[in-house]
Amino acid sequence: MITDPRPTSLLQRRIYGTLGITLLVGLYLLVGLTGHDPWRGDDARHFGPVWSMLRGEGLLFPQLAGEPFAAYPPLYYWFAALTALATSPVLAPHDGARIATALFTAATVYCTARAAESLYGRPARTPAAMLTLGTLGLVLHAHETQPMIAVVAMLALTLYGLAKVPQQPAKGSITAGIGAALAFLAGGVPAALLTMPLLPLALTLSRDCRTPHASGGLLLGLSIALGLGALWPVAIHLLQPEAYALWLKTTWRELASGPIAARDLNKLVELLGWFTWPLWPIALWALWRGRRQLGALPLLLPLLSAVLTLAWVSLTGELSPSSMLPLLPPLALLAAGGVPTLRRGAANAFDWFGVMTFAVFGLLIWLAWTAQAYSWPPGLARHANRVAPDFVLHGSAMQLSIGVLITVFWLLLVWRLPRNSSRSPSNWALGMTMLWCLAVTLLMPWFDHGRSYRPVMKSLEGAVAGEVVDCIATTGLPDALRSSLDYFAGIRTVPVQDDSTPCSLLLVHDNRRIDTTELAPEWRVIWDYRRGGGKQLETFRLYRRTPG
Repeated sequence: MITDPRPTSLLQRRIYGTLGITLLVGLYLLVGLTGHDPWRGDDARHFGPVWSMLRGEGLLFPQLAGEPFAAYPPLYYWFAALTALATSPVLAPHDGARIATALFTAATVYCTARAAESLYGRPARTPAAMLTLGTLGLVLHAHETQPMIAVVAMLALTLYGLAKVPQQPAKGSITAGIGAALAFLAGGVPAALLTMPLLPLALTLSRDCRTPHASGGLLLGLSIALGLGALWPVAIHLLQPEAYALWLKTTWRELASGPIAARDLNKLVELLGWFTWPLWPIALWALWRGRRQLGALPLLLPLLSAVLTLAWVSLTGELSPSSMLPLLPPLALLAAGGVPTLRRGAANAFDWFGVMTFAVFGLLIWLAWTAQAYSWPPGLARHANRVAPDFVLHGSAMQLSIGVLITVFWLLLVWRLPRNSSRSPSNWALGMTMLWCLAVTLLMPWFDHGRSYRPVMKSLEGAVAGEVVDCIATTGLPDALRSSLDYFAGIRTVPVQDDSTPCSLLLVHDNRRIDTTELAPEWRVIWDYRRGGGKQLETFRLYRRTPG
């Protein structure tokens, strides 16, 4: 148990207390969550199943543009559809769907903070919340349509329940069991492998959970996890056997994809290094300081969770940033336990490194904006114009005013932040919030211009409007494109099979999946669209079959 003087001044109680954390979390989550189209990548891809549910399709098994979508079970999509419906009077469907991400992220921060309080005492609660917010890898995923955030929230709930087992065996075990079951409903078998093994491992390895009450409670929690978790696959098996078979096949392919190659280990280390910063150095310090107490639950529980996540990533070879998200709750717990024990010199260095880091990145954001607004610096302005050649910045005076206010307010907070063990984590959380708010204020129009598929799909919709269309074939479109095509234009394509199609129209994306020079002479281009520039260039062509 960690002891730390409680905040005495009114400013300390406001900033480090429940009110300060709540305001900071709300600002962090709500800024930039709405007001832009689904962006290419996961944001557009995972909005597809939500849009299908809003249209009454795929309510039990997710669908994307009319086809089964087996990447994730439906928990996140259910919540996103509900938030989209609840906010439909004031928000567009894609904006309303992201509210679910904000709720799951808030649940992650809350459960992680409460777990830290149960494991280490009240002084660790604020550092756990602040360090979670200050993590570099969380910020983009916390503001997009991202089902993995639901998995992370349920993992944090499971850890919170297990952290309470020594004091409240029944309540903690039931909470952990519900968290593990919901994790399975959010992420399938991989999520179950990250949560359910924690219950028997905590029972057998932790000396804090070897009492009869704790043992019985953990067995009860495991039974709840297995029982509740089985409800969805049983329902799918009975009601939609073809979808059940597809889900099993997709899950097995993911689990049997093979371990990470030796040549990719450096990529894994690099991804871990920046994605989990600043958690991992403090977590390593906490493990080193408590190396003689690794059998105690405060260190064993988050360590087991982190090891399970790393094992899953290594065995499946999944190196996407979103696959690193389940590492955040356990590393935040370890770091929260290590922050109050940092030596004064290390704590001050960590504090000032955070301030200087965010000052430098804030300056880079300002330079990116001046390159758009005033074409200075010239080299950066040329690069921005090459990536988005047809982008025009509007409202620069308002952006300038709000950006200056954000920067000044952050500097004042950094200057006035009281000194105690929560100062360094708070500086990281404040800095990340400032950086995100500044990026949203100054660069959101540029990002939305470069990452939205709305102009492409509206142009395609206009091109198709004058045609007699039986169906539109494709040589293969990414899920994000299929989702955007369905949402913005109401168009659903069918794939080409065996190099032939009965459709009268053919849509080709980027000329990478098929060489257009090898198309039969009967295919003639009727629509062409180029998007972006440089490495971001995407090309779309629509062909019509012509007789002879």
